[in-house]
Amino acid sequence: MNNEMTLSFVAIEENEALARMAMTCFITPLDPTIEEISEFKTIVSEAVTNAIIHGYECDGKSIVTLHAVIEDNKVVMTISDEGAGIFDVEQAMEPMFTTRPFMERSGMGFTIMESFADSLTVDSVLGNGTVVKFEKTFSPVTEASRMG
Repeated sequence: MNNEMTLSFVAIEENEALARMAMTCFITPLDPTIEEISEFKTIVSEAVTNAIIHGYECDGKSIVTLHAVIEDNKVVMTISDEGAGIFDVEQAMEPMFTTRPFMERSGMGFTIMESFADSLTVDSVLGNGTVVKFEKTFSPVTEASRMG
């Protein structure tokens, strides 16, 4: 099965849930396991939250865009913003690094995304925005595993 979608929304924190739920509905035909759904939703949530909080500082007017393609049992997805960008992507991807400690941010977002995705890339230009791209392959639930 192949499918494709694009979703754009205003950079407010409430839209993180919209992104998570819309993308979960989009992958439903792949018949993912509960664990795969949870991991996928977490990746989407972390990337969207980064775009809203770090890219746009919750400005309530800028746009976050998600683009996803299903190719057989794999999803390729990008989450993009045209916000502040990341000064040092390598440093930002280090566990525990955060630019917002006063907001109680743990600095584990990229680490979590990397652990749940098959691959993850982050391209960013200071002042021009960030694109997070990840791939995740799903193993369809079989009748035998449902009964086991």
